Amino acid sequence: MSAAAPARVPRFALLAEAAPAAVPSRAKAYASPYAAGVGIGLALLAAFCIAGRGLGASGAFSSAVAVGVSTLSPEHAAANPAFADYLPAGGGAGLRDWLVWEIAGVTLGGMLSAWFGGRFKWMTERGPRVTENRRLVHAFAGGAVMGIGAKLARGCTSGQALTGGALLSVGSWIFIAAAFAAAYAVAPLFRRQWT
Repeated sequence: MSAAAPARVPRFALLAEAAPAAVPSRAKAYASPYAAGVGIGLALLAAFCIAGRGLGASGAFSSAVAVGVSTLSPEHAAANPAFADYLPAGGGAGLRDWLVWEIAGVTLGGMLSAWFGGRFKWMTERGPRVTENRRLVHAFAGGAVMGIGAKLARGCTSGQALTGGALLSVGSWIFIAAAFAAAYAVAPLFRRQWT
């Protein structure tokens, strides 16, 4: 008598639906993606009105790297346009940049949201066919590729898609289309890792 085949998880099931044990029982329902989209739009509008610039993320990491290089070798950082652009002209602290504080706020806000939503837990989210170490290696490699891509594209997905898209930049709209096309193209390669 053959063993019953394991139940297949629908292709587009949420991780929480695929593995209910991974989500604490006191967890609240996720926010509506439409309400979250409106919230992101209002945050972007507020950023333009209050700070005079849009949202982004990769610039914060560029500022942190520039400050680190400047700390170790001020002459090299000042002579290199890749670093000098992220350092203040007066020689002050580059970590005072708007995007650095934005990322700090996003990190804190994400942690508070998880806490109040009943989902705050130190864990590595992964599919049943992937070890924790392999998942971390994949995450690091994917982050590195995204970082390199953000520098080549002159902005990350938040800077290009949100800020550039809101400003109707043709290059940003091409970026959005290419990002979605690439995601759909490679999704089948990684789907087995999560089901």
